[in-house]
Amino acid sequence: MSMSMIKTESLWKTYRMGTESVHALRDVSVEIERGEFVAIMGPSGSGKSTLMNLIGCLDTPSDGLYLLNEKRVSGMNDDELARIRNLEIGFVFQTFNLLPRATALHNVELPLIYAGISSDQRHAQATEALRMVELEDRMTHRPNELSGGQRQRVAIARALVNNPSIVLADEPTGNLDSKTGIEIMAVFERLYRQGHTIVLITHESEVAEHAHRVIHLRDGQIESDKRRP
Repeated sequence: MSMSMIKTESLWKTYRMGTESVHALRDVSVEIERGEFVAIMGPSGSGKSTLMNLIGCLDTPSDGLYLLNEKRVSGMNDDELARIRNLEIGFVFQTFNLLPRATALHNVELPLIYAGISSDQRHAQATEALRMVELEDRMTHRPNELSGGQRQRVAIARALVNNPSIVLADEPTGNLDSKTGIEIMAVFERLYRQGHTIVLITHESEVAEHAHRVIHLRDGQIESDKRRP
């Protein structure tokens, strides 16, 4: 039996608005296995960003259980969340969040600097991550010398450099033209084939089509959960 990388049981997230309670997530139970490529879809207000924040250990649930790689995340304090984020999760955002004055290589090394890894080791791991996204010939370029698609590939390499348990991508093609978006999705497809676990948040069905399983949220609940044959 394969182990769930992500397991949530009856996850709730409730926000207080004055005297009102707003349920951003209602009783969400989901399991994602190691090596899956999953897209989470839904209109705005469906709870997909809230679910991403919980899966990404950026926030904790109001109620329910969340296990990431068999560690109980629900109930962790901020320091514990930060530690598990750095170890277990590689984030890819819509806005590439690169340092403008740093080379591609240095941008990719950043998570390793926080992790206290020696410079030789950092250089080796960052070079390997850039090779995985086919950018090893652009290592010394700064972001303004790279195209939008290349910048996003640097951001994906940075997400991979710690060898995380999950790559969590939030609208990763949102700032790219459609041709470049297809290129970036091909990078994710390749990473999936290499055995990475990928969770993608998107509102675009063309992007979700690349995933092998699509979870639709509506009004804070799972509306459907379909695997591609």
